[in-house]
Amino acid sequence: MIAVSMRHELKLKRQGAVLIAGVDEVGIGPLAGPVVAAAVILREDRKIKKLDDSKKLTSQNREKLFSIIIDSSVSIGIGIVDSQIIDRINILQASLKAMEAAVNALSIKPDHILVDGIRKIPGISIPQTSIKYGDSISSAIAMASIIAKVTRDRLMENYHRIYPHYEFSNHKGYGTKRHIKLLKKYGPISIHRHSYQPVIECLIAKGLIFA
Repeated sequence: MIAVSMRHELKLKRQGAVLIAGVDEVGIGPLAGPVVAAAVILREDRKIKKLDDSKKLTSQNREKLFSIIIDSSVSIGIGIVDSQIIDRINILQASLKAMEAAVNALSIKPDHILVDGIRKIPGISIPQTSIKYGDSISSAIAMASIIAKVTRDRLMENYHRIYPHYEFSNHKGYGTKRHIKLLKKYGPISIHRHSYQPVIECLIAKGLIFA
């Protein structure tokens, strides 16, 4: 198993890059809520231990690392694309748009960007390298994964306060059995992704759209 390390970052530093940003997004799969991306530039004098893909960490460990990353970073940018835009442009384009927004939100321009996945971010002139499974390999991308995940989870907890009967604080908008049951009972709301099949099926069942 390949562990998270700084080998990609160190290679770029040997090539002359000083400020390196990791970029990742979370929220491709959920039936509700936004897709959220983060861009993180770590301070040169800092090294963070126990980094990993945010999905592999407990919520408690994510929160701890979130605070450490915030305190150890030169700059952090966040990009958020809501469910209405996801429905309009599709989730792939929305995730790329969120990552572009995260990079543009950085207060300092990095010399190079490491991006999770197989695609590069359009609209960005900064040199970038895409890394498949980057959140499990690159320290910079793992940090971005954690920042994005905690940020999105907190957004979904806020939605839970507005719509408590959907229990967003528990499932964070993902298509769990409980969420599907509540979706069928109450019907979709504005933060649901109306282009996702389980939501479409509920809209059809309630006569809100026709097949």
